[in-house]
Amino acid sequence: MGLNYFFDSLQDQFDNLEKHTQWGIDVLEKYIKFVKERTEIELSYAKQLRNLSKKYQPKKNSKEEEEYRYTSTRAFLATLNEMNDYAGQHEVISENMTSLITGELTRYVQELKQERKSHFHDGRKAQQHIETCWKQLEASKRRFERDCKEADRAQQYFEKMDADINVTKADVEKARQQAQLRHQMAEDSKAEYSSTLQKFNSEQHDHYYTHIPNIFQKIQEMEERRIVRIGESMKTFAEVDRQVIPIIGKCLDEITKAAESIDHKNDSQLVIEAFKSGFEPPGDIDFEDFTQPMKRTVSESSLSNSRGDGKSEPKFGGKSKGKLWPFIKKNKLMSLLTSPHQPPPPPPASASPSAVPNGPQSPKQQKEPLSHRFNEFMTSKPKIHCFRSLKRGGAGPEDFSNLPPEQRRKKLQQKVDELNKDIQKEMDQRDALTKMKDVYIKNPQMGDAASVDHRLAELGQNIEKLRLEVQKFEGWLAEVEGRLPLRTDQARRQSGLYEAQNTAAVNSCAQDRESPDGSYTEEQSQETEMKVPATDFDDEFDDEEPLPTIGTCKALYTFEGQNEGTISVAEGEMLYVIEEDKGDGWTRIRRNEDEEGYVPTSYVEVYLDKNAKGA
Repeated sequence: MGLNYFFDSLQDQFDNLEKHTQWGIDVLEKYIKFVKERTEIELSYAKQLRNLSKKYQPKKNSKEEEEYRYTSTRAFLATLNEMNDYAGQHEVISENMTSLITGELTRYVQELKQERKSHFHDGRKAQQHIETCWKQLEASKRRFERDCKEADRAQQYFEKMDADINVTKADVEKARQQAQLRHQMAEDSKAEYSSTLQKFNSEQHDHYYTHIPNIFQKIQEMEERRIVRIGESMKTFAEVDRQVIPIIGKCLDEITKAAESIDHKNDSQLVIEAFKSGFEPPGDIDFEDFTQPMKRTVSESSLSNSRGDGKSEPKFGGKSKGKLWPFIKKNKLMSLLTSPHQPPPPPPASASPSAVPNGPQSPKQQKEPLSHRFNEFMTSKPKIHCFRSLKRGGAGPEDFSNLPPEQRRKKLQQKVDELNKDIQKEMDQRDALTKMKDVYIKNPQMGDAASVDHRLAELGQNIEKLRLEVQKFEGWLAEVEGRLPLRTDQARRQSGLYEAQNTAAVNSCAQDRESPDGSYTEEQSQETEMKVPATDFDDEFDDEEPLPTIGTCKALYTFEGQNEGTISVAEGEMLYVIEEDKGDGWTRIRRNEDEEGYVPTSYVEVYLDKNAKGA
């Protein structure tokens, strides 16, 4: 009974150990699954970081590339590159965890399962062996007990037969022999039982003191190795992260370094260099004395910024040597400062030529201050049609005369540098072909020396053309930089061919000069910081498309246009209307392609076209 209890207790211990070790394997597999999901997160995070970095990288051949010349945008680009490296470190984390933890633990779990199965198999085998020995001992004991009882009964029967006088001697001898046989069988069973008992005791001792402890020891060692292994895996889990921390730290240091490299002064200077025009600000506006009975005149020191003797031009559309403020056409400037602000003279009492056309102003006319028109002009947004056409892909002047002086200088310098590079390439090719020709001359079997003469001639022509181009652009560059004080007639004739090729582009810019209300819009003026002859300045406007006519008019009185911007008309003369009265008392008319100006509205009878009115 006692041994059965021990056997049952031992079996229960095996069951408990089996459950515990299985739980340990489940914990290990759970940890493997955790690490595997962590590696997937690291890969996903690295992929998202790379996509983010790629998304904000500047596109090739786009406007964004130009923006990366500023230190702030370069710092941002460095941040994007470092984030790409940062993502690479997370990929390293994923790879190391997969190889050092997930893969190793997966193999270890398989080995652990096999070892556990072997240990419990040995335990069950030992348990079955001791139970078999116990059964053998019990059988031997029962046999010995049975034989002893049989021997006692045989002995009692013999003694009974021997005491009975009625029993024959043969029966007594037979009972005696039977008793001796049973006694001998009992002795044999006793000996067998004794041997079996000794053997069982030995097996039991080995079982409880050797085999089972060894099995338990192996199971314990197996479980301890599992615990140690999961602990080492957790340390590796941390070490994998710790190994990339220096590199991640370097990435962050580079980002910090890039941020510290941002130079606001340098960026501001780049903006200044990119957009400075080189124009000079206008001079002061002269005081206009309205107490004198004379017409207001345009101040020569105002926006026109004259550098001459201050005399006004006698004719509208005449040549001016003064330098204009950026984006102001000459006729636009004159129209702003003359016709809209000077009230027209009242109509004469009679149509005789002796009438005073330029008499005192009508009291009903309201004066609009010059400062008001100047502020309106300066605050209006210029419409730079030429720049817009260039952005759309239109061709601009070859000498970049459509740009402000400083921008023009940069473009010309860039063009000169590009041409010099092209010349160097052509010269390198020529030198290489020359060496090849020398080799052919020395070794005719390698090739025909005359076969490269044609190509050498082409290279020579190309180099000569490029040098001429360089000279042309260097001349323009010298003109802009002030090395050439004036453009000579010969230089102007040389550049006339190139300017004629770009007439269409200039005309396309001039077509959009007039705004819907009939007034001029600011347009870009291609002026340099040096004095340019009046003929050069006005050549830019000679090919401008004239404003369309919107009707006709008949002069009711004779008007002598003595002020700048006005035009003289004779009584009864028929003329074209190109701009109607805007409420200031002046109407703009045209006699022919070369003569146009303003006349008082009260001096003419206007006949507008119906289409013009609708427009």
